[in-house]
Amino acid sequence: MPMHEDPLALLPEIILLVAAVGGLLLGLWTPQRAQRRVAVVAATGCLGSAAAALSTLAGPARTVFAGTWTVDATTTVVRLAAASAALAVVVLLRTEISGHPRETEAYVLVLLAVLGADALAAASDALMLVAAFLLASVPLYALAGFRKDARATEAALKYYLLSALVGVVLLVGVTALVLDGGRTTYALLGGTTASTAPALVAVAALGLLTAVLFKAGAVPVHFWVPDVLDGTSPAIAACISTIPKLGALAAAFRLVDEPFADAPAGLPVVVAVVAAASMTLGNLAAFWQQSLLRLLAYSTISQVGYLLMIVAAAGADLAAPALQLYLAAYATTNIGAFAAAASLPRRTTLIGWAAGVAGRPWLLVSLVVCLLGLVGTPPTAVFLGKFAAFTTAADQGFAWLTVLAAANSVASLFYYLRWIAPAFRATASARPARGTASAPAAAVLHVAAVASLLLGITVGLMATYP
Repeated sequence: MPMHEDPLALLPEIILLVAAVGGLLLGLWTPQRAQRRVAVVAATGCLGSAAAALSTLAGPARTVFAGTWTVDATTTVVRLAAASAALAVVVLLRTEISGHPRETEAYVLVLLAVLGADALAAASDALMLVAAFLLASVPLYALAGFRKDARATEAALKYYLLSALVGVVLLVGVTALVLDGGRTTYALLGGTTASTAPALVAVAALGLLTAVLFKAGAVPVHFWVPDVLDGTSPAIAACISTIPKLGALAAAFRLVDEPFADAPAGLPVVVAVVAAASMTLGNLAAFWQQSLLRLLAYSTISQVGYLLMIVAAAGADLAAPALQLYLAAYATTNIGAFAAAASLPRRTTLIGWAAGVAGRPWLLVSLVVCLLGLVGTPPTAVFLGKFAAFTTAADQGFAWLTVLAAANSVASLFYYLRWIAPAFRATASARPARGTASAPAAAVLHVAAVASLLLGITVGLMATYP
C-alpha cells in the first residue's frame, strides 16, 4: 500500500468541515425564520463529500500522513454511506426542529458526526483512533440532549459518562501499545504482535476494541443505546444509530485485520462471542417493546451482531467486500426504519403508529420493505449483506456462529411483525387517520425502501453475471 502526503486525500472531510464552519457562521447572521439556509449548506456539504468520495472509489488503496490515515474501498464506502445518511438526517431534522432557537447547531453537529465516522473508518494509527473516537463522540453528546427536556438530558448524561469511561479504557490500550514497542501505526504493528508480550498485546487489543465496540453499540458496552435513542427524536436517533456505527465497525475490522491479525490473544474468537451476544440479546430485548424508538434501538444492537461476524472473519479474502456491502445496506435500511417513525411523529408506540398509518398504504409498503430488509429478506440489500456475512464466517471456522445468526434472523421477524401486523389491520379496516404525515420523512422512507431494493437487485445481478 503506497504512502503519500496528499491533502486532497482528505477532500471529503475537508468539504464537511468547510460546510460545518460555513453553516455555523451563516447561522450567526441569519434571522431565525430563515435558518433553512443552513440546512441547505449542510445538505450541499453532504452531497459534496459523497461526490468527492465517489471519485476515489476505483483508485488504489493508500495511506497518507505517515501511515496514520488509510484511503481504501472500506473508507470510501463509509464516506458515501455516512454522507448519504447525514443528508437524510438533515431532511428529517428540517421537519422536527424548524424554527428551533438552535436549529443551526443541529445541522452542524450532524456534519461533525459524519467527520468523526470518516475518521474512525480511515484511522490506521492508534493515536488517530483516539482523536477519531472523540470527534465521533462529542457532537453526539449535544445531539442526544438537544431537546433539553428531562429524558434528553438523562440520555445525554448517560452517553457522556459511559463514553468517558470507555475513553479511559481506550487510552489504557494505547498505553499498552507504547509500552510494548513504542509503535502506534498499524503498518508497523502488523506481524510484530505475535512475538511481543502477550499480556500487553491482550490489554492493547481489548482496550482499542472496546472503544470501537462502544461506538457501534455492541454487547457488553451497549447499555446506552436504548436509553439514548428512546430519549431523543426520531431524526437524532437515526443519526446516532447509523452514522457512528459505520465508522466504528470499519475501525473494528481494521484492528482485527491489521495490527492484531497475528496476535496470540484469540481476538477473532472474542469478536465472535461478542457478535453472538449482541444479536441474541438485541433480539430478545426487542421482543416485547412497545416504543418504536426503543424497539429500533435493540434492533440496531442485533444488526451490529451480524456485522461483527465479518469482523471476526477479517482474515478471509471476501471479508472486506462483505463488510462494505453490509454497511451500505444497513445504513440505507436503518435510516428508512427511523424515517417511518419520524413520518408520524406523534405516534410513538406500535399501536399508535398503526392507527396513524390508516389510509396511507404507501407508507406501510415502504415500512414493510425496510423492516423485512433488516430481517434479511430477498431481494433487499441486507439479504446479500447477511448472506456474505454468513458465508465469510462459516469459511473461517465459525459455523456455530452462522447457525446462531440464522436462528436470530428468523426470530427477529417476530418483533418486526408486531409493528407491521397491526398497521395492516388498521389500513384494511379503519377510515383514514386524522392528522397529516410528515411529507419529508415519508419521502426519506420511500427513497430508502427503493434504494434498498435497487442496491440488492443490482449487486445480485453483478454477482450472478460478473
